[in-house]
Amino acid sequence: MADTLIVSVSGLRGIVGESLTTEVAVRYAAAFAETLPPGPIVIGRDGRTSGPLLLAAIRDYLTGAGRDVIDCGVAATPTIGIVVRETTAAGGIQISASHNPAAYNGMKLFSRAGRVLSAADGKQVLARFESLARHEAALPLTRTEGTVRAFDGTPAHLKLVADTIDVAAIRRHRPRVWLDCGHGAGSRVAKPLLEHLGCDVVIEGGEPDGNFEHLPEPTAENLVAWLPRIPRQHADIGFFQDPDADRLAIATADGRSIGEEATLALAVEAVLAKRPGPIVVNCSTSGMAAAIAARHGVACHVSAVGEANVVEKMIATGAVLGGEGNGGVIDPRVVFVRDSFVAMALVLEQMCAGNTLTSVDSLARALPQLVMKKTKVDLSPEIRGPALAAALARIEQAFPEAKPDRLDGLRLDWPGGWLLVRASNTEPIVRLVAEDRDAARVDEALARAAAALA
Repeated sequence: MADTLIVSVSGLRGIVGESLTTEVAVRYAAAFAETLPPGPIVIGRDGRTSGPLLLAAIRDYLTGAGRDVIDCGVAATPTIGIVVRETTAAGGIQISASHNPAAYNGMKLFSRAGRVLSAADGKQVLARFESLARHEAALPLTRTEGTVRAFDGTPAHLKLVADTIDVAAIRRHRPRVWLDCGHGAGSRVAKPLLEHLGCDVVIEGGEPDGNFEHLPEPTAENLVAWLPRIPRQHADIGFFQDPDADRLAIATADGRSIGEEATLALAVEAVLAKRPGPIVVNCSTSGMAAAIAARHGVACHVSAVGEANVVEKMIATGAVLGGEGNGGVIDPRVVFVRDSFVAMALVLEQMCAGNTLTSVDSLARALPQLVMKKTKVDLSPEIRGPALAAALARIEQAFPEAKPDRLDGLRLDWPGGWLLVRASNTEPIVRLVAEDRDAARVDEALARAAAALA
């Protein structure tokens, strides 16, 4: 693992005790607090073992600086957004490294609207954080300490999700649901929600203790050993959450992963079938969502990668749904945050819409059939900065038949397919994603791009 502190407009992430210390976390919280209006600050964490120490340090600093704190303890990332909004707080901090391995932790920041910070607001925090680091200035404290109030956002979150779907239909069919919470924060909302929907629930990894039993990113390759557990439990569907429960992967009753990209596509179909309207996806998301939108006669808008970028475009276009192909679904009726619980509810509603229970396998096979492959290349010092820009230019030249777009990194589109090459915001890597109706064209595109990048 590369011990690099990743700090961007979307948050902070690093290895705890090395690049990420309590001092670094407190400095970042201080920089954030200085940009906020008066009012309490919401804090929460996923289940990682380093979470309690970081949360306590941030909470103690904020109260020492005179800020009131609303402490949610272990909570899913979308729950933090809801609590910020429901309590009219000044902002929020979620302590999580999302899908990164156990040695990592990080911080996600929320505006007073209950959504992740916009790029403009994130730049202000980043500039202040770097200034504090350069000058090693003493962090401000006051004579009057702020207060701490414990808060459980689960009931509000559950109600918001349930209000978006036909609960009676799900209760009528009582599907058996197998769920892996991955020892993260997901069980806090997932268990009561699924029980409220009348599901027969089997939960694994439900204790939010951070003792990950597999790599926490819910990709098919990380879940191979777990997929057979679904048919052994005679479940109708399998769900996998990441540690902060903003992403969802889905598997069929026979233990076949349908891929994270299908999560958003299924959610798009569920919403547009009832509420046609524009949708937003990022530029690395499968074309399945756009094809479904076209079938329903609505627009599919494209944003740069990153939850904040998707949300900005959703608000600007009045989108009824948005998300990213990593299993992140954003429903504005609940919260402008990626939300695995929304995704679960929408898929279960689709399964239970008819007189008999529809298998998730049937729903997945009805989606547009495209082949997507993703790979990554370590971002070595030789291909950073201007050298990376030059490498992207070489890749563009290697695809003379494609239409280039520089919205985020380099995207190349051709009839029936596309390729995206971009540097990650959260890891020191370059991501390559290709999709086409033909698998051979996908392999050829990735190979051509990797050769040009090298």
